[in-house]
Amino acid sequence: MRVLMVTSSYPKFPGDVTAPFIESIARGVAARGHAVDVLLPHHPDLRRGEDEPIRFFPYRYAPSDGLCLWGYAQSLEADVRVRREVYLLAPFVALSLRNRLGRLLEATRYDVVHVHWVVPSGVLVAGVLRARSIPWVLSLHGSDVFVAERSRLLRPPAGDALREAGAVTACSADLHARAVALGAGAERVRTVPYGVDVEAFSPEARTGGVRGRLGVPREAFFVLAVGRLVEKKGFRYLVEAAARTGGVRVVIAGEGDLRGALEEEARRLAAPVGFAGALDRATVAAALAEADAVVVPSVVDAAGNVDGLPNTLLEALAAGRAVVATRVAGIPDVVRDDDNGLLVPEKDPHALAEALRRLVREPETRERLAREARRTAVERLSWDAACRAFEECYAQATALDAR
Repeated sequence: MRVLMVTSSYPKFPGDVTAPFIESIARGVAARGHAVDVLLPHHPDLRRGEDEPIRFFPYRYAPSDGLCLWGYAQSLEADVRVRREVYLLAPFVALSLRNRLGRLLEATRYDVVHVHWVVPSGVLVAGVLRARSIPWVLSLHGSDVFVAERSRLLRPPAGDALREAGAVTACSADLHARAVALGAGAERVRTVPYGVDVEAFSPEARTGGVRGRLGVPREAFFVLAVGRLVEKKGFRYLVEAAARTGGVRVVIAGEGDLRGALEEEARRLAAPVGFAGALDRATVAAALAEADAVVVPSVVDAAGNVDGLPNTLLEALAAGRAVVATRVAGIPDVVRDDDNGLLVPEKDPHALAEALRRLVREPETRERLAREARRTAVERLSWDAACRAFEECYAQATALDAR
């Protein structure tokens, strides 16, 4: 099949950690023998090679690079509200995206269009696809559903897009249910968990010197957390838990609007927490492989936003690490408590600290969880399995279109 993917985010260059799951989906579909093109916004840092198995078609929507604020994890403030300047750009983005999509559909006969995020992509391109009777699949990733749920302006067109897509995929059971509540037909929605690259993320990915680079003493129990510094990641509760847990050194890797507040909280509590900033993909893999435990303390934030299925969770499982995570959204879909990880209530630093203390004092538990984590990733969470499911959705969409 010839597949056109429409997305607002993608790794800007090899090793970039902006929406790596979109690249994994595109590459996974291409690896299964399909021709894949990607339509995405222009960004001044976008550098994709011509030797890749995917063709890229960036569209320009702003007169200067300084105004390129659309997509690439830039459009939302703290991941809960659209930045004011983005509203001003929206008409220009819509015009440019629709024009470029129309030209691509005229120049190439695509079998199916795979649209990522109902907001903004699905809302913006649904009319073009409807007018041309092109089969399409809509994939939901988390923040898009939250924005659609909370916006009186965007909820109706998001519902229309969900109803019109030939198939809808959700990365967790929670998102599946919310998609149906927004208007998607239950018979068209399928839960397709993200996969993980079990070769790039593995116990063998460790490299010498990563502890030193991250400021972790050799004798310390190394706890790692990775993600954008926004409320729904729950890092404030990890900072508080670290202050209650002796013998650990916690490193939080990532950037975001809450970095200053988190650093101030760590100083106030004298918590053994360091902030490493954004790491490239290879360094994340090495740090995960070196960590004694990985914490994914996701929460439902004050606005009601929550992760779909955190990529870091899957990467930690693949790295064969003992994982501590919260019981929210898609996390319990893949983590079984005291089997391949430990599950704790969200927003509970006491429970989080107790789980960490248990891992510190019980190396046999740590080793057992790590072994089962790796097994889960290898046997259940490959990208090939996920992309087979996307193929089935493509077939569903094209079959509906042929009626």
